[in-house]
Amino acid sequence: MSKIAVITGGTSGIGRETALYLAKNGCTVYELSRREEGVEGLKHIRADVTDEDSVRRAVEQILQEAGHIDILVNNAGFGISGAVEFTDTEEAQRQFQVNFFGMVRMNRAVIAAMRSRGSGRIVNLSSVAAPVPIPFQTYYSASKAAINSYTMALGNELRPFGITVCAVMPGDIHTGFTAARHKVGQGDEIYAGRISRSVKRMEHDEQTGMDPAKAGAFVGKVALKTSHKPLYTIGFAYKAAVLLTKILPARALNWLIGKIYAS
Repeated sequence: MSKIAVITGGTSGIGRETALYLAKNGCTVYELSRREEGVEGLKHIRADVTDEDSVRRAVEQILQEAGHIDILVNNAGFGISGAVEFTDTEEAQRQFQVNFFGMVRMNRAVIAAMRSRGSGRIVNLSSVAAPVPIPFQTYYSASKAAINSYTMALGNELRPFGITVCAVMPGDIHTGFTAARHKVGQGDEIYAGRISRSVKRMEHDEQTGMDPAKAGAFVGKVALKTSHKPLYTIGFAYKAAVLLTKILPARALNWLIGKIYAS
């Protein structure tokens, strides 16, 4: 029997490429997104990860049709940028509602079914911005850091039930994520142009970044693993950057990040 894989945000970017990789490797793939149309060759369900009922209905439909879920990839997310001082709290909450609590809703919806079978694989999409907190993308970094902590704790909770949990940390990927970023430009003159310079630097790195197909293949391979390794980083340069965060004192690390993204 083919494995049943579910992926959120599966109609574009890393999510789409991950879904296609899993389908090419023998999985029956259900991709969830808010879009009306899905990806050819995949089973599409229109769902909103910020809506508890929408998530529940989608998972119930999959379980009714397929009988079980082997793999869940929580990929849905977006970014906001701007100075904390000028970012509405509601916007920050929306960032967490999608990136963090959207993942939480999906996991809660599938865990019982995985536990009853004694197996399952959950992959949460994090970011290198979790261990490397980026100024003027503070809430995005915070949402991804929350995913890492959540992932490691949840992995220990579910270990006795045969369910493995991990997070994958991409770096800069050339996708539509850049254009979809919600930018708060207010206060740039007060911050001496540092907000716009920081975002411009980040967007340049993204648009010259890794091919999403390579990132999707990496995530897909991780999804098919059964190891208990909690965190994965995509790309040698980003693995080196994450290693640096473990070696450098916090003061030195934050100074270096500030020189790159906040000067």
